[in-house]
Amino acid sequence: MDIPALSMALSQTKTLGDVGTALLGKSLDLAREQGAEVAEMIDTAGMELSVNPYVGSNIDLRV
Repeated sequence: MDIPALSMALSQTKTLGDVGTALLGKSLDLAREQGAEVAEMIDTAGMELSVNPYVGSNIDLRV
């Protein structure tokens, strides 16, 4: 049994797991920020419609 090789393999596995967990955390933070920005954009669009309800509600088509 090669104890040093086993120790290195376990250490690499732990490091890869820690890196994966950190990346997942960053991805979740980014998704939360993007969700908050989308919600803010939706609220802003709703405010524009309440101020100018007829803006953008009609499309002129010419044939």
